[in-house]
Amino acid sequence: MIGNFIADFVKGKQKDSYPDGIRKGIELHRAIDDFTDHHPMTGESKARLRPLYRKYSGVIVDLYYDHFLAANFTRYSDLTLVEYSAQTYRYISEYESILPDGVKFFLPYMVEKNWLLNYATVAGIGRALSGLSTRVSFENKMNESVRELEQYYELFENEFTRFFPELVTFAAAKKLLL
Repeated sequence: MIGNFIADFVKGKQKDSYPDGIRKGIELHRAIDDFTDHHPMTGESKARLRPLYRKYSGVIVDLYYDHFLAANFTRYSDLTLVEYSAQTYRYISEYESILPDGVKFFLPYMVEKNWLLNYATVAGIGRALSGLSTRVSFENKMNESVRELEQYYELFENEFTRFFPELVTFAAAKKLLL
């Protein structure tokens, strides 16, 4: 879990400096990103957004899909999202000493604002997209992309619902190989 959580902040071979379990989590995260980026379902979702958001369409779709996972969490977990969020924050805080600086910077805000729980609402994803748009150095309109989520909600949800079981199967198989 820790490796998966910090993976976007660990560049290239830096992963080799982490303990084996965390390194495997980083590798799993990268494999999941690659699987997601090349999947036909996410391709459909991204194509709908590409005219307005160009290269950021994939990032936006990732957040939309995070929303659908959070909004329907009990379909995929025996825990409630409230329980999972609290458990996850506690667990990550146990590893604070080895977290990359970028993670250490945003983690307190993430916990305080309970991002994981807030992803379950469209407003919460809207806030996440707005925050992300300010951290990207290139001009983007990600802060406006919640409109498309609302407009095409059922289409995006259907694509996520067809995609996610395949992702779970992929991740389970990949974990056995790592």
